[in-house]
Amino acid sequence: MASSADSWVREFNEAVKLADDINGMMSERSSLSASGPEAQRHASAIRRKITILGTRLDSLQSLVSKLPSKQPLTEKEMNRRRDMLSNLRSKVNQMASALNMSNFANRDSLLGPEIKPADAMSRASGLDNYGVVGLQRQIMKGKLLQLIFVLFFL
Repeated sequence: MASSADSWVREFNEAVKLADDINGMMSERSSLSASGPEAQRHASAIRRKITILGTRLDSLQSLVSKLPSKQPLTEKEMNRRRDMLSNLRSKVNQMASALNMSNFANRDSLLGPEIKPADAMSRASGLDNYGVVGLQRQIMKGKLLQLIFVLFFL
């Protein structure tokens, strides 16, 4: 069972190396001209790596929550790993915001806050079928306008 913990640490170390690589690429970015195809390719490569790193962090987060059932870890070790992930995710979010990838850092900036089922139920209570359809259209229209706004300003 020790191999699953070792693989988590190995995956985390690879994520840290990727974050360092992204930092290096961001430093190189300042030496490129402000616009042009080379600068755009470079920024696109950075964005792609940030997205890959975000996916890896999501995977690591999922794995760290499953480790106690696979292998007994102390609470201190679990908290240490959660802190490591939190710190690296914070670093990734800072890099993303430096590239104006605010939608990566916060899903709510794209589509607005998630509506809780209880809130949706309270808004729909007392409405007939036409009222519910109208409410759905209103919500979807708002989401579409938010999405258009975000895409326009990316």
